[in-house]
Amino acid sequence: LVYEATKRLFDLGMAGLLLLFFAPIFVLTALLVRMDSRGPILFRQTRIGKEGRPFVMYKFRSMHTSHCGSDFSPISHADTRITRVGRFLRKSSLDELPQLINVLKGDMSLVGPRPEMPFIVDQYGSLERQRLQAKPGITGLWQLSADRRFLIHENIQYDLYYVDNRGLFLDFAILLHTFLFAMHGV
Repeated sequence: LVYEATKRLFDLGMAGLLLLFFAPIFVLTALLVRMDSRGPILFRQTRIGKEGRPFVMYKFRSMHTSHCGSDFSPISHADTRITRVGRFLRKSSLDELPQLINVLKGDMSLVGPRPEMPFIVDQYGSLERQRLQAKPGITGLWQLSADRRFLIHENIQYDLYYVDNRGLFLDFAILLHTFLFAMHGV
C-alpha cells in the first residue's frame, strides 16, 4: 500500500514535470505529424490495464490512418504502414510521449508491463494474466532487454519478474536505465 501510494505520487510529479519540459517537443511533433500525412495527430487505441480494465492509450500517430487499428504493431522500420515522420518518432520513442497523459489519468505508470491490445489479452492463460496485477507502464524490463525484437507477449518472463519483484528501487533502476539508453539512442 505504501509502495503503491509513493509510486502514484512519483508518477504524478514526474509526468507533470516531463509534460512541461517536453511541451515544445509536443508542439513540434504535432506539427510534423500533421504535415507528413492526413489524419489525427494522436493515435488512440484501447489497451488492457491493471486487473483487466480497458483504457484508451495515446501515442503520436506514426502510421498511415488506413493502417491504424487492432493489428500487431510493426516490428520493422521498413514497414510500409509507417509514415516518414513515424519512422523517426518510433526510432526515437517520441511517439510514446503522449502516454504521460495516461500516467496523469492513472491508467498507466512510468514503469510497469506494457499494456496489450484486447485481442491478445483474450488469448491469455493464467500465467499471462499475472501481468495484469500491475499497472502498465511506459517503460519496463522488456523495453530494456535484448529481446525487444520479439513481441511483448512472447517475452512475458520480464513482466512476470517485474510483477513479483516490483518496488521503488526496481522502478528507479528501470527509469535510470531507460534514460541512459535514450541518451545513447538505443
